[in-house]
Formats: sequence, structure tokens, C-alpha cells
Amino acid sequence: MSVWTKKHLLDLKDLSREEIEMVLDTAKSFKEVSARNVKKVPALRGKTIVSLFFENSTRTRASFELAAKRLSADTINLTASASSLSKGETIVDTARNIEAMNVDLIIVRHGSSGVPDILAKHLNASIVNAGDGCRAHPTQALLDMYTIRERLGKIAGLKVAIVGDILHSRVARSNIWGLTKLGAEVTVCGPSTLMPIGIEKMGVKVSYDIDEVIKDCDVLMLLRLQLERQHEKFLPSLREYAKEFGVNAKRLAKAKKNILIMHPGPTNRGVELSAEVADGEHSVILEQVTNGIAVRMAVLYLLLRSK
Repeated sequence: MSVWTKKHLLDLKDLSREEIEMVLDTAKSFKEVSARNVKKVPALRGKTIVSLFFENSTRTRASFELAAKRLSADTINLTASASSLSKGETIVDTARNIEAMNVDLIIVRHGSSGVPDILAKHLNASIVNAGDGCRAHPTQALLDMYTIRERLGKIAGLKVAIVGDILHSRVARSNIWGLTKLGAEVTVCGPSTLMPIGIEKMGVKVSYDIDEVIKDCDVLMLLRLQLERQHEKFLPSLREYAKEFGVNAKRLAKAKKNILIMHPGPTNRGVELSAEVADGEHSVILEQVTNGIAVRMAVLYLLLRSK
């Protein structure tokens, strides 16, 4: 059996297939904790975990906080606007000052790619990447894979389509690393203007026709269209995107009967998918949120149990 040796979780590119499976297996054992009357175990009692978020977040932040508290860790939540960063202090100095309070692990979310890696080089505390720029969001991909495996019983051999703004999506990149390592066949689909050049080098197929892709896939993962980037004119209009790539009941009728519909949230209803699809029988969007707590419990436990 493999032994967990990683000090940080920065990118699924850094994990082996066995290490990814270890996280998923550990999450399975933690999921039942959230179903108890007393939703807490003493696994990380005495450990201190800090959330340092430089971007707005609802699901990820709340999920990490609940995960830490259910493991009995002490938690502190900080935002950039309420920190000394607003007074000109550097990110590294801010993190070093936090670490000087005998912190064991820092969860970092930042709009610029590479910030968690920089902190990992300068700090002794473990660093967990909760999303950095367009590069990586490892725990989102892990909870997505957990949900797929829980629902379909496996990942190897499945056909997974990731649809939408691939260019700006850290969720897409992390899922590609993880899913391909576990043996899934991944296709990315979206407008040519939102498709990274050379994405095929990551081991995926590329399509610009969702109607062709949807016929054969077992899992359809829809990405949030990042409306804040529309001033850059990647698309003619949201209406045009919804027409060409949005999933509604008519389009879904072409899919397999047991297809899974996934979305990392927040969803733009009527753009990436219609309300009837988001709330329909194939949707596992809320299950993804539920599973996120168990997966993040697993990550925190594996990183801190030996410290």
C-alpha cells in the first residue's frame, strides 16, 4: 500500500495515480462523519489551520472551514482586505507572520497563478492550493473525481467531456491531470477563442461541437462562463454561447440515459445550462458540494497526520 509523503497540495500534476486514489479512499471513510448527529472526529485536535483568501469564495471557503472543524482543528479565516497586505506588506511576509503563530497549514486562494508555490518555498507550514489564477484547483478536481467514482463505480475507461471556457479554467486543468491519470478519456469542448493552444499535449481530445460530444460521454462537466472576462470579447454574446454550447433538455435528450451532469459552481443558469438540467435527475451539482467537505477533510488529514 502506498504511503502519503507529500507536504503540500499545490497541483494534481504533482500527484501519482496512487496518491490521488489514496485521497479518494480516505474521503470515503470521512464522508459518514458528516451524516452523524455529532459531526466531528478528533483526528486533527491541536492543529491550527489558516484560510488566506485573496479572491471571493463561497463553496470552497465554507467547505474547507467545515472540513477543518469536523476534524477538530483550530481555524482562522483571513481575507486580503482585512490583512496587512492592504498596508503594503508582501504576500510572503504576511504568510510568514501568520506562520510565526505556530500555524500548521495554510489554505491559499489567489487570482495570480503560482502564489501557493511561492509560499510553499518560503514557509515550513503545509500549503494547500484552493485555486490560483487559471492554473490549478486541485481539491475541486478531487471532489469531482470522488463524485464520479461514487456514482459510476469507476473512472478508468469513462468518457468525460469538459465544456466551456477551457482557456481560463483552473478547474479544467486540474481535472484533466487527475482524470487522465486515473484512466478516463477526456475531451475538451468549447469556442475556439476559449480553447488553449496546444491543450492536446495534456492528453485530451479537442472538439468544437457539443452535439457530437454529448452523444458518447458518460460525464458532462460544464464550466462557468466567466462573465467578468466578457469585456475582452472572447464571445459575440452570451446568447450566442448558450445557443452553441449551453445544455438544455433538448440537447440532453441526445445523451446516454445515465449521463452525469456536473458543474463546479457558481452556475449561470440559462447560459451553461438550463434550470431544468441543473435541477434534473442527471445533475450531481449539489452532491459535488457535499462531497467537497469529505475530500477536503481527507486532504487536511493526510497532510497533517504525521506532523
